Amino acid sequence: MASASASLLKSSSPVLDKSEWVKGQAIRQSTVSVRSLPSGPSALTIRAGSYADELVKTAKTVASPGRGILAMDESNATCGKRLASIGLENTEANRQAYRTLLVTAPGLGQYISGAILFEETLYQSTTDGKKMVDVLVEQNIVPGIKVDKGLVPLAGSNDESWCQGLDGLASRTAAYYQQGARFAKWRTVVSIPNGPSALAVREAAWGLARYAAIAQDNGLVPIVEPEILLDGDHGIDRTFEVAQKVWAEVFFYLAENNVMFEGILLKPSMVTPGAECKEKATPQQVAEYTLKLLHRRIPPAFLSGGQSEVEATLNLNAMNQGPNPWHVSFSYARALQNTCLKTWGGRPENVKAAQDTLLTRAKANSLAQLGKYTGEGESEEAKKGMFVKGYVY
Repeated sequence: MASASASLLKSSSPVLDKSEWVKGQAIRQSTVSVRSLPSGPSALTIRAGSYADELVKTAKTVASPGRGILAMDESNATCGKRLASIGLENTEANRQAYRTLLVTAPGLGQYISGAILFEETLYQSTTDGKKMVDVLVEQNIVPGIKVDKGLVPLAGSNDESWCQGLDGLASRTAAYYQQGARFAKWRTVVSIPNGPSALAVREAAWGLARYAAIAQDNGLVPIVEPEILLDGDHGIDRTFEVAQKVWAEVFFYLAENNVMFEGILLKPSMVTPGAECKEKATPQQVAEYTLKLLHRRIPPAFLSGGQSEVEATLNLNAMNQGPNPWHVSFSYARALQNTCLKTWGGRPENVKAAQDTLLTRAKANSLAQLGKYTGEGESEEAKKGMFVKGYVY
């Protein structure tokens, strides 16, 4: 999903050309324009970012039909856990080898429009010595960057968290832009079993809004994602109730911070029961509840999972079975990488087979974005659930 208005998605704004995000492009000097809000004698002056047109182009490029986002922004510690699952040591060389496998998969750009990177990867080269960013650009994939500094306990809450990383964010996003990144991710979470408390919801919404404003000011399209965790035994109606409250708060603070809606990517979690709920939901139910949430609260959107590879794809497909005013696409990490990682196993001779499984998953979700996925021929591995209680990365 690219923009915050359906009419924009149907406009003829040009798609971002590769040359517009090539690594090393100098940071532009701001050509500041201002506008005044009529709020009495001391009218507030708001700075309009000099990147406005580029932000819209980037958002529309990431929201290309039949394509979505590959989230490969796991921290080095979490990447180490993934590598350990296939018997590999957590070294930079092994992380480099796996990330090289992902970004060099032939034809990946046919199904993937953006890749979220961890900071190490943004500055990293492939095993052949090419910059990861350059390889992505050659694949017509927009490089993105994870910019938060992780979750920490929120004092005064019900054992909830807040996302840190606003300090120094302006200088970091400026440097990331110069390195070739064109969009950003900030992970904050809301826990249903722990409330969620009004304090935690407000903190999540405010943090997202401040991050979004800072990212836009430095040329990066922000993914706005208040992740509602799957933990818990609550039903789908409770998830829906919480999601409505969270997104109402998010949009209030986005407006308060003068975020340009046309230049953001929204990433609501799919509305599902808690992972430990005894009543499972069908793809049609997940689609119905999620689309109802979008209609009530949200302009166009990306959707994320935490489900099995096949579940995530089936749910996305169900949401694209009929006409809706959004570009509903995907931003998946494990739902694209799980089978790929296990197929690779750290063995050079398995690289092609692993890349083939990545392309299979990417193509399946491409079809789902178009509402054409059938689920035929899926492996048993792809049907295995991937929920991890209390998941952090």
